[in-house]
Amino acid sequence: MRSDELPLARSAVDRAATSREPGGLARALADPGTRVVAVRDGAVLVDEPGGALVELAVGDLAHGGDEDWLLLGEEQGRTVLARRFAPVTAPPARGSSSDVAVHRPPAGAGASVPPAGVPGRPDVPDAASTGATWASLRVVGATLSPRDAGLATTAVALDQWHQRHPRCPRCGAPTDVVQAGWVRRCREDGSEHYPRTDPAVIMAVVDDRDRILLGHAAAWPEGRYSTLAGFVESGESLESAVRREVAEETGVRIGDVEYRGSQPWPFPASLMVGFVAHALTTEVQVDGTEVTHARWFTRQELRDAVVAGQVVAPGRTSIARALVEDWLGDRLPEPADPALAWR
Repeated sequence: MRSDELPLARSAVDRAATSREPGGLARALADPGTRVVAVRDGAVLVDEPGGALVELAVGDLAHGGDEDWLLLGEEQGRTVLARRFAPVTAPPARGSSSDVAVHRPPAGAGASVPPAGVPGRPDVPDAASTGATWASLRVVGATLSPRDAGLATTAVALDQWHQRHPRCPRCGAPTDVVQAGWVRRCREDGSEHYPRTDPAVIMAVVDDRDRILLGHAAAWPEGRYSTLAGFVESGESLESAVRREVAEETGVRIGDVEYRGSQPWPFPASLMVGFVAHALTTEVQVDGTEVTHARWFTRQELRDAVVAGQVVAPGRTSIARALVEDWLGDRLPEPADPALAWR
């Protein structure tokens, strides 16, 4: 499994960090050659589901304020920006689990662009007439080109950060967007705050019979199984997090841990670090809270279960899918009922 081939780890556009300095965004907005990617609520505007990003001319969009724009990079002498549009999904409620957005199903995939009418956030001009649709990055990330996947992933990651961090974590005062969307500065104490990334481990647990352990999370629809995963705690190494998470969720003890690759997962701010974890024990006792069921699969058992619809495999955009297929040595088969495929 090559890390640079993971769906959301691919990128082909220079991030052009020096252009984020004062004046860079204004120059890009004044340049008719600047291209714009539309982003909203974990989704991007594509010409058809799984096709290509729709790139708009900067002159066709209302400029609004600096908080509406993100500088994604430069290619062939042109700047690429993202234009943020109002979300349609409510943020996690107070008291919700911190990873609720990680498990949220992909909403809006293939949905037509809604009519304009959000104050201060005009919708994309004439998008509906071109057949453009909002498509969740979770769904189309694996089918976009490396260039488009890199741009879309960065746009979604920054947009999600801005949605959730409008105030200073030190004093609670409002913050202003600076450096072309890459920094928020507190109006009261002047402190600067940067996009956060939460490291999480995700692991293909295998035993000495070369079976793989897959689990069903409480938040998932019936039949969906995937590799185990969890957030890294403060003061913890990645390898220790692998062993702790597997033990907490399934009771299985882990010995050797091998790094396999990583990719961003901006739902809202994770970096998924993938491993193969070698089990020392095989008895499974799920925690019943995060993971409600887990079982070992041979390669043939997993193939048969996916085809029969008994197991809904991880989506193609996820590193979980890559870890499973790396162990399998082949692509996962399609289910006999296409409606059961987790795209």
